[in-house]
Amino acid sequence: MSATERVRTELAELRRQIDYHNHRYHALDDPEIADAEYDALFDRLLALEAAHPELVVADSPSQQVGANVGRGFAAIRHDVPMLSLDKCTTEAELTAWEARCMSRLQTDAPLRFACEPKIDGVAVNLTYEQGRLVRAATRGDGQTGEDVTANVRTIADVPARLRGRAVPMLIEIRGEIYIPIDAFQAFNRQAAARGDKPMVNPRNGAAGSLRQLDPAVTARGRCRCSVTVSAASMATGNRPGRAN
Repeated sequence: MSATERVRTELAELRRQIDYHNHRYHALDDPEIADAEYDALFDRLLALEAAHPELVVADSPSQQVGANVGRGFAAIRHDVPMLSLDKCTTEAELTAWEARCMSRLQTDAPLRFACEPKIDGVAVNLTYEQGRLVRAATRGDGQTGEDVTANVRTIADVPARLRGRAVPMLIEIRGEIYIPIDAFQAFNRQAAARGDKPMVNPRNGAAGSLRQLDPAVTARGRCRCSVTVSAASMATGNRPGRAN
């Protein structure tokens, strides 16, 4: 077997494993491996594809974001794609990222960065029209997500109506649906007392709660919402809609 064929074979196996674990994580909310193990698989895939770009295929996990729309949920197309964030685990990677920022900004002036703890939950896109919450969608594959509006309405942190003097006609607000540690621990204590299956971790608990067909079940999950960014704001324009 040639060196290229060995790489092709390893890439195929990496993609198979990553697809499997993506399905367990995103669709079933029941991961089998730790995040660090998954990251090692994905990093190896990225390294091999970077070294052999001619072997990159369109359906590689590296070319995808998130998960497909599940059964029981309407599909919502994102006007502005919901992309994933990259990660860095070493000082060298962080320094390289800063250099890329400086290059794109075309400046030598010192940059100031705002840092905050990462909330590990489920990305959500909230659409407000004339100040009213009309739609909430998961990230899905980055282009199309799941309509979870009814479930998100049960989360107290998410206002049904925006208030203020300059509320735009249309605004998309993105954030993270998560379960606080104390609520996660309380839920698992109650589940154990009932003989029910506990949540694996807060992130999977949030995902499972958000993707329930019954909003009342979502409400019992004690989810919270942390807003991170406004994706789009306009006085007029095309309104997001259901995917065909």
